[in-house]
Amino acid sequence: MYERILVPTDGSTDTERAVAHAVELAAAHGAELHAVYVVNSATFAGLPMETSWEGIDDVLREEGETALERVEDIAAEHGVAVTTRLVEGSPSRRIVEYAESEGCDLVVMGTHGRGGIDRLLLGSVAEGVVRACSVPVLTVRVGDDAESDADDIAASDIESSADATSSPSGEEVASDTGNVPVE
Repeated sequence: MYERILVPTDGSTDTERAVAHAVELAAAHGAELHAVYVVNSATFAGLPMETSWEGIDDVLREEGETALERVEDIAAEHGVAVTTRLVEGSPSRRIVEYAESEGCDLVVMGTHGRGGIDRLLLGSVAEGVVRACSVPVLTVRVGDDAESDADDIAASDIESSADATSSPSGEEVASDTGNVPVE
């Protein structure tokens, strides 16, 4: 189904959840995996002229290389090869350009799921990609809320499974999915 998957990374530990998901999809589909890190130079355009742009640029590029190496490490754990690229510009624009020019058929990226004033003030790279990209985009919820939500869902799934597969008398019964437990 997927032949070439793109996973943008910002190097944060939160984003590793999206990276792991992209790696697992690539492994399951035998797809090529591409990772991109965008150095957002526009963020530093307002700095005073006496600020050393070279020093900042070097730091940002080093962070990008470290982020891409982390993607390579996660991919290697699953036996998936990855092509990495560090680019410069507007993150959402460059991600869309990369996905479309490299023939990717899926973009997997993290989103914090912010809404309201937070989204208005902070913006959303994921939203920009979803709106502009002709390639399907799979967003993976990242951050503290995502982990606690996932833990809550997993805990309720375990409880539901336990409730659905045994009756008060201890007899096995069919679960709500219509599957009959196998002995």
